[in-house]
Amino acid sequence: MIINVAKENSGEATELRALFEKQLKEIYWAETVMVNVISDCVANIKSADLVSAMQLQSLQAMKHSDRLEEIFRVIGIAPETKRYEALDCLIKEGEELLIATKRGVVRDAGIISVMQKIKHYEIACYGTMRAHALALREEDAVTLLERTLEEEKQADLTLSKIAESHINTEAADKEI
Repeated sequence: MIINVAKENSGEATELRALFEKQLKEIYWAETVMVNVISDCVANIKSADLVSAMQLQSLQAMKHSDRLEEIFRVIGIAPETKRYEALDCLIKEGEELLIATKRGVVRDAGIISVMQKIKHYEIACYGTMRAHALALREEDAVTLLERTLEEEKQADLTLSKIAESHINTEAADKEI
């Protein structure tokens, strides 16, 4: 069953295929923007292991953009970005964090917090898009989305491990 998600003349998606394509454009925008966001974060991080993790995430964002371009190709549309306001808010939250905190473990903890919110957004997007691609019988897209979904989940786990291994404790110790 296909659910209309908006009125016919509103310019919004009215079929699952159109919704899938809209989400694809939004996550493509997100991945292309994240390369610069991550670069800004790396320049403001003190912890060496967090720098390494974030540099890996930057490389993954580029790889994810390439994969999304492949999905555009296999479903037969040109790659296109669509700004996603929810993610834009999280990016602004990160920018405000950098202004409001000084370089050190508290800022590192804040960067992890914002990055995990973004990772959770990406995990939700890739999971939903995978389900839609499956329903639309876009097997090649499903495979590519599953690969990226697993990488996003792993990135989230890596951030949690870093936070829990030392960043959060060091940041809390600053309170004493």
